[in-house]
Amino acid sequence: MQTSEDTMEQKTAFPVFDTQDKDLPIIAVVIPAYRAAKHILTVLKGIPEFVSIIVVVDDCSPDNTSELVKQSKDARVELVLHKENLGVGGAVLSGYAKALELGAEIIVKMDSDDQMDPKYLLHLVIPILANKADYTKGNRFLHARQLRTMPYKRLIGNTGLSFLTKIASGYWNVFDPTNGYTAIHAAIIPFLDKNEISLRYFFESSMLIELGIIRAVICDVNIPASYKDETSSLSEIKALFGFPPRLFRGFIRRLLTQYFIQNFGIFSLFLVVGSLFIIFGSAFGVYHWYLSFYTGVVASTGTIMLAVLPIILGAQLLIQSVTVDIQNVPTEPLHIGLWTIKMLEDKHNK
Repeated sequence: MQTSEDTMEQKTAFPVFDTQDKDLPIIAVVIPAYRAAKHILTVLKGIPEFVSIIVVVDDCSPDNTSELVKQSKDARVELVLHKENLGVGGAVLSGYAKALELGAEIIVKMDSDDQMDPKYLLHLVIPILANKADYTKGNRFLHARQLRTMPYKRLIGNTGLSFLTKIASGYWNVFDPTNGYTAIHAAIIPFLDKNEISLRYFFESSMLIELGIIRAVICDVNIPASYKDETSSLSEIKALFGFPPRLFRGFIRRLLTQYFIQNFGIFSLFLVVGSLFIIFGSAFGVYHWYLSFYTGVVASTGTIMLAVLPIILGAQLLIQSVTVDIQNVPTEPLHIGLWTIKMLEDKHNK
């Protein structure tokens, strides 16, 4: 039975692609696996036929995950073994490297816990195929009905974390940053600073920050929340105290790189002048407040205004800088030009 949500998705979907088309780009799926023996075979069986490559990265799993993968009769499956546990981020980066080596053009990342419905895999790929995005990610907050299955602590935590990640990454148009169901065009991966991408739980958020720095286009895709019998290994307390400092560091890196190294524009001017006004007004006001307190002489109206006005003007300039940043979300996909250059280089080398 077709639901109203299915109908809405069909009306707002990107152009339909024939998955049997021989000219379809080489699509790979990367699966980071740790303690995945319970679900890994189910996940592998569910991956659609139009996927050409499946890379399973055994992140030094203590169970028999790798043995089960080796038993798979699917010729598309490639197994990568880690000698030490690198975390989900390290496993995904290893999977990306292997997929690139095998010639993948679009790489989808799925988890090994069977919580990511493979029927939405094409939904992630289509915006990239349609040259509308460089990177796509699931968003569980766009389906109100299915969202009721999300635990309340996780719902509240994801909402707060999403807002902080918007500020840090500059992607004010995306939500649900910890969603690990993603797809990326292969041409983008070499431009990411691997040293700045977190190898563990901060991986998804750090990817958004790095993508923001290189000005890649990101698109949210409607994917319902799905929670079964698994529990998240990332606690709300760990995220509450661990993520904000890293997001703040990423925010500073993005501002310096995007608005002072790569370019110096109106945002930079608003930020610098606004900050100086606030610093001057605050310092002037604190000094004269202390002077009045120490001498017992009330500060004049002019003195008070001389402290207040710079703070007001500075706050207005900072608000304007936020507006400029919101309007500066990337809209031109990078992979179009990058992939064309790569194809020309490959043709020349041949």
